[in-house]
Amino acid sequence: MENENLLCLLRIKDTEVSLTLEPTTLSWTYNKRWAFKKKSNTVFIPVNEIVTIHHGDGKGQAKKISTPSNQFTVYHVHRKSSQRWSLKVVTFTAPDAHVAHSWVQAVQKEMIETGQARPNKLLVFINPYGGYGKASEIYYSQVSHLFQLAGIESHVIETSRANHARDYLMEADLRTYDGVVCVGGDGMFSELLHGLVSRTQNDSGVCEDKEDAKLMPCNLRIGIIPAGSTDCVCFATMGSNDPVTSALHIIIGDTQPLDVCASYHGGQLMRYSVSLIGYGFFGDVLKDSENMRWVGPMRYDLAGFKTVLSKRSYRGTVEFQEANDSYSNPRDNTRCRTGCLVCSESSERLQEVAEECPTNGDSDTWKKVTGSFLAINITGMSSACPKSQDGLSPTAHLADGTADLILVQNSSLVEFVRFLSRHTNRKDQFALSNVEVHRIRAMRFTPEELDEEEAIRRQKRFLVCPCGSPSATSTWNCDGEILDCTRLSVRVHHQLIQLFARGIEDTSCI
Repeated sequence: MENENLLCLLRIKDTEVSLTLEPTTLSWTYNKRWAFKKKSNTVFIPVNEIVTIHHGDGKGQAKKISTPSNQFTVYHVHRKSSQRWSLKVVTFTAPDAHVAHSWVQAVQKEMIETGQARPNKLLVFINPYGGYGKASEIYYSQVSHLFQLAGIESHVIETSRANHARDYLMEADLRTYDGVVCVGGDGMFSELLHGLVSRTQNDSGVCEDKEDAKLMPCNLRIGIIPAGSTDCVCFATMGSNDPVTSALHIIIGDTQPLDVCASYHGGQLMRYSVSLIGYGFFGDVLKDSENMRWVGPMRYDLAGFKTVLSKRSYRGTVEFQEANDSYSNPRDNTRCRTGCLVCSESSERLQEVAEECPTNGDSDTWKKVTGSFLAINITGMSSACPKSQDGLSPTAHLADGTADLILVQNSSLVEFVRFLSRHTNRKDQFALSNVEVHRIRAMRFTPEELDEEEAIRRQKRFLVCPCGSPSATSTWNCDGEILDCTRLSVRVHHQLIQLFARGIEDTSCI
């Protein structure tokens, strides 16, 4: 852009402003005569948060401008609150059409050179039945016009059955897409996760059933437009389950790597997960809720209340490979946020460990705990959601190659309720005598086989138990899906997928 264009005055409505474009920032300063009307004399917009820039005033954007205009419009991200974004529209009036054209070209050039890989074409899956059944309405009323504004081509598929999206990803030609997007809840995200990871391994010739196999990372990013009943993955990676916020993260090309846990049984891959793998309480809640589907999302609350009263405990042995990492631990009160150093430097640390221990690739030690457990939870992220702002493990990291193992030993009903309540009142849920937490890279669980005497005793208890059968074993809850096994092995795969996200922003730094 010519220097005279950089120095000229523009107008926003009737207010004179001086517009400045730098490599990473677009800013404008209000004329001193108008400054008293503004909270701040200068407005700064990161170039990588500009959605698009167009000629004209933006009102007739659908119409093709036939004559040169001395106006141009900037569409950019605006923070409505701590984690919620919206689209802000600002129209500038230049002295003439040539100056306006020069500004549009200059801003577009800087947007390209920011280094963010913005998507041009997306494969979008909509689950019209999940959550509250509003996925289609959310996409077409709040999201699709944003994609069109940003010039993103979208191929939309409404799923008609379970695993529709997963099966499509396994067979389709994905080379023309820059990412895949799910409009739905955590179940819909899980379908895309399994489809992309399995497709990547198939194309790479990697056997998924081998526990020691090094899985290949997925190239396509996954976007999440939340439309479910919990939206745990979206909430834990962006701090919000707002569809517009998610759409804007996708448009500007944010990238957040994510660890994935793989669960195995009997030499066979069972499922992939990114949030919860739970045995005991969360397994029982999921299993009991399956008989209450007619209630809708409220079934989880009803099943949870019933499971708390039953206070079932299960004996077994947990073996886990604890991460000997001096950079973080589950009790350090350090939250994983945008630009997290623990995650960004984890690849280098893991490479150093692999070079030091070439035989097994890891020097972390295995430990063993045997007991009677009310809950065994493994989470690769905080697993925060609107009902639990801090989640199962508040300091869990998204992409450091570890997961947090939470063991809740058998205790009184009062102690167990105290533990559960701390997920909602932000008190330290690990500061209890019957709870322990470990940062791990792998885990094995072996249930205890009951002798005949104990089996008879439990059967007698069933006759007086008002909350259901005191089964000898529980069920594994893997991101909302029941695993049909009890003995289980879990391994964390470092940064296996990437999301259109940037992690939760530290609002104190914004």
